[in-house]
Amino acid sequence: MTTLLLHHADFLDHLTAPGHPERPDRLKALHAALDHEAFSSLLREEAPLGDKDVAALAHPQEYVDRVHRAIPEVGLASIDADTVVSPGSWNACLRGIGAICRAVDAVVSREVNNAFAAIRPPGHHAENDTAMGFCVFNNAAVTARYAQKQHGLERVAIVDWDVHHGNGTQDIFWSDPSVLYASTHQMPLYPGTGARSETGVGNIVNAPLAAGDGSDHFRQAFNERILPSVKNFAPDLIIISAGFDAHHRDPLAELNLEHEDFAWATGKLMDLADDHAGGRLVSVLEGGYDLRGLAVSAAAHIRMLMSA
Repeated sequence: MTTLLLHHADFLDHLTAPGHPERPDRLKALHAALDHEAFSSLLREEAPLGDKDVAALAHPQEYVDRVHRAIPEVGLASIDADTVVSPGSWNACLRGIGAICRAVDAVVSREVNNAFAAIRPPGHHAENDTAMGFCVFNNAAVTARYAQKQHGLERVAIVDWDVHHGNGTQDIFWSDPSVLYASTHQMPLYPGTGARSETGVGNIVNAPLAAGDGSDHFRQAFNERILPSVKNFAPDLIIISAGFDAHHRDPLAELNLEHEDFAWATGKLMDLADDHAGGRLVSVLEGGYDLRGLAVSAAAHIRMLMSA
């Protein structure tokens, strides 16, 4: 058994405007970092083409169809002030759905220890029926719903360490006690949500950090807020919304994490997955916009996953 990496060239065909931070080079940098003998045992598969109806597990069918209609035949189209799509974006979205479904299937069947979906566009800002913040479909939310519907898992925990709060994931699960959403993020910062007082039906746990905070504050938030909440929830599956834009090099925020912090947090969540979820853990790429910061952080995260 090993770690499964889901990837596909179609993710590079989701194009954005010149200068847009969410760009194909992000995945090129990530895969270049994995082109090292340390990752020789990493199981790599091309993501299958997913079914758009699976996206409707977390979004209204009308929204899924609206996104499909918004994809241009040529050029670029904006479906939100920050969210751009191109002719290749629809297949990229479907490959993302295919990747997360394959990841869940492989982890639940114990074909692999855990899985990382190297996909784009990211997802955690996509609300129930709204695209925003570079995100079209909420990949983590779809992962959770698929695991529940397809495999009968009852309780799913989503842990989000992207530097921006996952307002979309919080929105989708606000009133659903079967899904825990726990997040560390910089605040104040886009999108303006994520206060500690935002608790849903007791299933939302926010641990905001201040601009300039680094490793000590991040690890304290994990130890005091995130990890206890996951432990008490006792999930059947842990999903990581793995954004790497809290790295100190990232241009879109002001947290000062090192790549070792992501590896540390990964290890802590793997321990909880072993204790409560039969080791079941799926990680889904979110943000990370400095290419070097993303590459070294994602590599550290995956290396820790491979240590299972």
